[in-house]
Amino acid sequence: MSEHVDLWGSVEELCGWLNANRAVDGPDEVLLRILKLSEEVGEVAQAVVGATGRNPRKGVTHTWDDVSAELCDVAVTALVALRTLTPDAPEVFARHLRRICERSLGGG
Repeated sequence: MSEHVDLWGSVEELCGWLNANRAVDGPDEVLLRILKLSEEVGEVAQAVVGATGRNPRKGVTHTWDDVSAELCDVAVTALVALRTLTPDAPEVFARHLRRICERSLGGG
């Protein structure tokens, strides 16, 4: 049985924690949170290379569980960045997800 987590409540708490412990103030903070996505995506790529053993010098260094964890980091980082941009992040995300589903899955 999976454990239920309050997604947007957790994102709100993470934003609060980041705000209380931020390295910089002002608009640069928003930019840094968005740029953090690039770092996290790079870690996904590194984990995939490690899980597939594509670096002949290193061999297999990661598992597919590592890849899953890194993908989760990307998702959380994106949601935190979205919440940093707008307090309406849950509604913005839901609206966008609805558009993607309609476009990809059709109107039904």
